[in-house]
Amino acid sequence: MDTLSYKTISANKATVQKDWVVVDAENQILGRLCSEIAKIIRGKHKASYTPHVDCGDQVIVINAEKIRLTGKKMTDKVYIRHTGYPGGQRFATPREVLVKNPRGVVEAAVKGMLPKNRLGRALFNNLFVYAGSEHPHAAQQPKEIKF
Repeated sequence: MDTLSYKTISANKATVQKDWVVVDAENQILGRLCSEIAKIIRGKHKASYTPHVDCGDQVIVINAEKIRLTGKKMTDKVYIRHTGYPGGQRFATPREVLVKNPRGVVEAAVKGMLPKNRLGRALFNNLFVYAGSEHPHAAQQPKEIKF
């Protein structure tokens, strides 16, 4: 028996196979959709998943302004940010964020589901969110994924 067959193979930057996928967010529930997107960006759906390597796919999200939130979250959920100045705490509901920046709700949800370290910040660059149904990544020939 070949003893090399028992060796665990760890992926690295050179051996990783990265693909492009498109996800349509129209009438999808925010949290359920974003958790699946975070798994794909992280690479957890692949057999060659390695926790400390960016082995996930590039994800394009279209129709971000048509995302759904269940219950009264559209008006009751609060996003908190700080300007950096004294008394600079600002609050916004998802409805306000969708009007001002339709991509912001999806980006904030996915970012919160990624690791809070150097790798997580690098992984977030693999997410491309667009408010409409058009995207400029046709040259990458992305595959469409349904959830």
